[in-house]
Amino acid sequence: MTATAPTAQTAARKTSPGAEPGPRRHTGRIRRIGLPYLLLLPALLLELLVHLVPMVIGIVMSFKELTQFHIRDWGTAPWAGLDNYKVSVDFDAPVGAALLHSFFVTLAFTVLSVGLCWILGTAAAIYLQDTFRGRGLLRALFLVPYALPVYAAVITWVFMFQHDNGLVNHVLHDQLGLTDKPSFWLIGDNSFVALLTVSVWKGWPFAFLIVMAGLQNIPRELYEAAALDGAGMIQQVRRITLPSLRPVNQVLVLVLFLWTFNDFNTPFVLFGRTAPEAADLISVHIYQASFVTWNFGTGSAMSVLLLLFLLVVTGVYLVLTSRRRRPSHA
Repeated sequence: MTATAPTAQTAARKTSPGAEPGPRRHTGRIRRIGLPYLLLLPALLLELLVHLVPMVIGIVMSFKELTQFHIRDWGTAPWAGLDNYKVSVDFDAPVGAALLHSFFVTLAFTVLSVGLCWILGTAAAIYLQDTFRGRGLLRALFLVPYALPVYAAVITWVFMFQHDNGLVNHVLHDQLGLTDKPSFWLIGDNSFVALLTVSVWKGWPFAFLIVMAGLQNIPRELYEAAALDGAGMIQQVRRITLPSLRPVNQVLVLVLFLWTFNDFNTPFVLFGRTAPEAADLISVHIYQASFVTWNFGTGSAMSVLLLLFLLVVTGVYLVLTSRRRRPSHA
């Protein structure tokens, strides 16, 4: 009896479903852990091909004297070292001065566009929180600019900004009499206003959509309690809505800043290959330096400098916002 007891226990241990051998159990654990990474592998490879590889090639091109003479085989272009970067940041020379002017124009345009998009989107989202007849239709109409293709929307604005038969001059000059004569919106100083108008019209529905989604997470009981305490609408927005939307706004402002600062489609479709000096965004400026003057080395150096600037701004912004978030969790 004593001799058969361990044998029976051993057989029961082998036949029980939970008593797997050590190596087999370890292999199953590795498979479970590695499966998510295996599923992410196609996306990582695509990201590598679409983003990282062109970025590395662009960085290499920025150190070469790549012009139209070497475009057929850019690998044979002579090595320029840091010369392209020196030319780009030499603000006393024409190339550097033009790049610096384009940078300040882009910075002013981005700050104004992001600020107006956020204000309009937040105001519209707060207004549409209350239930009233036609709210669904109004929400759908607000999202139309964001849903339209960029080229179709901007080309429509090109026709509206025409000097002789455009809708903008017809309303401002012919109907309302706000201007002495029809204005040129696509050339001169007014081009900045035209570009800002199209950018805000196209971008504020995205802010509206994000803020409207963030408002759904704010409990209605907070507003009811504030109303009982005598807080008006403005006080409720200042004390409840904006503090509750702070995490959403932090991400929204960063995304809008990166999108607007890098925007190429809007100015290119609005003005063509050569933008006016007042609306010379840095994205179009780099395009002109690369594909108009055929100096791809200098254009690549400008692109790398733009990438470094955006990385620094993003890093500083994330550090500052994370520091502001820590006391609220304490």
